[in-house]
Amino acid sequence: MANPRSRTQLKDYCLRRLGHPVVEINIDEDQMQDRIDDALEFYRDYHFDGTERTFLKHQVTQTDIDNEYISIPTNIQGIINLFPVGTGLNANNLFNLRYQITLNEIYDWAHTQFQNYVSSMERVALMEEIFVGKQPLRFSRHMDRLFVDMDWSERVTVGEYLIIEAYRVIDPDTYTQVWGDYWLRGYTTQLFKRQWGENLKKFEGMQLPGGVTFNGQTIWSEADEEIKRLEEEIISKFSMPVMDMIG
Repeated sequence: MANPRSRTQLKDYCLRRLGHPVVEINIDEDQMQDRIDDALEFYRDYHFDGTERTFLKHQVTQTDIDNEYISIPTNIQGIINLFPVGTGLNANNLFNLRYQITLNEIYDWAHTQFQNYVSSMERVALMEEIFVGKQPLRFSRHMDRLFVDMDWSERVTVGEYLIIEAYRVIDPDTYTQVWGDYWLRGYTTQLFKRQWGENLKKFEGMQLPGGVTFNGQTIWSEADEEIKRLEEEIISKFSMPVMDMIG
């Protein structure tokens, strides 16, 4: 199948590209599965189609307050933002500053422009930044924990919800079109080929009946060169642009 829809179909596709069944591909099943995992990991790290932007809803428990962190699902690749926490200017009640401004301005919107409202919201955002501030975040996907640097006992209560903006890995077993991605197919094939060359290099120069000799180094070198090209391609063509940091 030229457009794989499962791990097994991707494996068979890569083997056919390397010449199977006409040519015997000397790779163990476990090695092939490892190379597919390597390809998926690289794909998720650098390809914009490997993850999706999402929002997580987490209800605070007493354990979270005691630990001063919340547990994050293992399929989360990165944390972008945490919506404002606490009862400052962003409080959702009748005395919310945003609510009062909107209440006073909404009757004039039918026959006036929005400059005053936009200007007021910008000032409210500045006041939030100065007097309330955002909570610093610390997250590592190898720990699956989101640390929020704040006084948990003062800023949040049990039962309150935290809204987290994050990037989540797209599960290829659920969204099977991932297995047929053009770049992923080519990269996995070259990883198979390099593993094949790695396996054959120990027999370099050994002559088989009929005068055929092993040349694993050539297979390995060709694959390694193509892998480097594909890795440069995904970074230059398929990666999200790096956001500038302003200090």
